[in-house]
Amino acid sequence: MKGLIGRVASYDRPVRLLMVNQFAINLGFYMLMPYLADHLGHGLGLAAWTVGLVLGVRNLSQQGMFLVGGTLADRYGCKPMILAGCALRTVAFGLLGFVDSLPALIAASAATGLAGALFNPAVRAYLVAEAGEERRVDAFATFNVFYQAGILIGPLAGLALLMWDFTVVCAVAAMIFGALALLQWRALPSRPPVDRGDEAAWRSVARDWRAIASNRPFLLFAVAMTGSYVLAFQVYLALPLRARDLFGDRTGLVTGAVFAVSALAALSGQLRLTAWAKRTLTGPTAIAWGLALMGIAFLPLLPSPPGGLSGKVLGVAALTACAALLAWGGALLYPFEMDTIVRLTGDRMVATYYGAYNTVSGIAISLGNLAVGALFDTGVAWLPWAALTATGLASAAMVTWLQHRGQLADRAAPRAVAPV
Repeated sequence: MKGLIGRVASYDRPVRLLMVNQFAINLGFYMLMPYLADHLGHGLGLAAWTVGLVLGVRNLSQQGMFLVGGTLADRYGCKPMILAGCALRTVAFGLLGFVDSLPALIAASAATGLAGALFNPAVRAYLVAEAGEERRVDAFATFNVFYQAGILIGPLAGLALLMWDFTVVCAVAAMIFGALALLQWRALPSRPPVDRGDEAAWRSVARDWRAIASNRPFLLFAVAMTGSYVLAFQVYLALPLRARDLFGDRTGLVTGAVFAVSALAALSGQLRLTAWAKRTLTGPTAIAWGLALMGIAFLPLLPSPPGGLSGKVLGVAALTACAALLAWGGALLYPFEMDTIVRLTGDRMVATYYGAYNTVSGIAISLGNLAVGALFDTGVAWLPWAALTATGLASAAMVTWLQHRGQLADRAAPRAVAPV
């Protein structure tokens, strides 16, 4: 803890504020979202397909608008987008607790997703600019500690607030985002956007997007890294399914423990893993090792546990090992992944590139979840876990191949396509 406090204190005020900001964002989000489906289905009595629709709209609005959010941050500045995202989520979370009609719930869910698309690329681009090239990897490692701490504490805070009512959860989450918006309005310095001259907005945006589409190393890296996002999401999909196989409907405690293990593993290992990797590995090698570790994490789940109490004990141990290895693999690669994206941009249009990258990963998560669900439906118990292991190893191999081809080296700013 002392090492973390000292490291945080070594950064300038904007970086410290962004780290606290990310903790509070995840605290507010995760105190509400894990319990939204139950509120919609049991509290409001909505049909299952309606619950899926409301939750799906949130995901679609966020993933589909990341590129737009990043583009707006580069055009108008990161601070306005951070403020707009926090203010919008304040309104959206307030609505989720007090409306019960389907149109209003869909609107609130869409606003929740759009808010994330506005502030996520902006926060990361601002952090890149403030941390500087020399400290970028360390800054992202420390940033991820705050990120994971919010994921750990958020659900626990939400569970405590549920003792009163779901509307209390929504009100507190909305207040957190409102306070964030006010704090950053007062304390976060503005960073002026790059001057675009007198060129029409649509022309410069189209030129920027074409420049991204023509940046082949960035696109290949984004595709290679989709495996990490598909694997990380299995904490929400595949691991709860295995828990259900072990305990039937009484899976809440086990699933909660898996979340806690994942967050605690990331929190405890992030700074140590980053320091070790910086001493012994190149950035791309650290990413490849992290991907391989995320794939190997599913090996303990390959054998079906035996029946009885011993089977449940072995099953929980395998779930715990998987969650911890997934978290350590993600912690190992994350700061180098974020740094590599910046290097592939040529330090240009960083927020737009982060937005495009998040859009690609969001599409991959959706397609990956469909594929994993289909593998579970085959009834072949070992197949999903083997496929997930192969996904991590294949992604690691692709990153290694890109490194050997020189595709992940620092690049000059990609040349923009001439305006039309």
